[in-house]
Amino acid sequence: MNRRQAIGSLAGTVAVTAAAVRVSYAKDAKPAFAPVAPGGHKPVPLPFNPAKLPGLSEKLVTSHHDNNYSGAVKNLNAVELELDKVTKDTPGFQVAGLRERELTYANSAYLHERYFENLGGDGKPAGDFAKALSTQFGSAVRWEELVRATAMSLGGGSGWVVIAHSPLTNDLRVVGSSGHAPALAAGVPLLVLDMFEHAYAIDYGAAHAKYIDAFFANVNWAMLDKRWQAASK
Repeated sequence: MNRRQAIGSLAGTVAVTAAAVRVSYAKDAKPAFAPVAPGGHKPVPLPFNPAKLPGLSEKLVTSHHDNNYSGAVKNLNAVELELDKVTKDTPGFQVAGLRERELTYANSAYLHERYFENLGGDGKPAGDFAKALSTQFGSAVRWEELVRATAMSLGGGSGWVVIAHSPLTNDLRVVGSSGHAPALAAGVPLLVLDMFEHAYAIDYGAAHAKYIDAFFANVNWAMLDKRWQAASK
């Protein structure tokens, strides 16, 4: 199996989605298979005006996008180009290191894209996804409590909080991870909250609870609903 075929076989998983195919959740039609050439990923522009997010400064948002997210894309491209040089004679430790970095940067790029996509709204839960959350967790108060508690547990360190749809069990799961690589196997990220310090330190220093409040005030529920419609199909 060559590299392109290997990417194709893994395109449905969370870990390599960013490395294999870009999915448009703004369309109802099934996305076409669209492999990206090794080293060919490009940062996605912010989908909102960064000067208009209450509680999140333009300086913070643009720095997060232009440095942390775009840096992950740049590093993913560099690692893919190195992997393209791998042969049967490449030392195993070298291949293992490159694969670990590929997974880290791919997940970082993909989750950052989902994070920025689910900002720019008014933070007011609405639509079928909001109803699904209440069905899964009993109430809107309960699911938000779980997300906030998970986010607070990562404050001062690093990680992601994700509400993911599990196609294996056909339900929703709150996932907390301390890095880019851990994820729910086959899970589809719906709501994504970045808890790395770079997501809030410029504005809030170590006061991550205030950042979590600002995040919830800016959630784009229309985007979450589009993701939910695509995932539930």
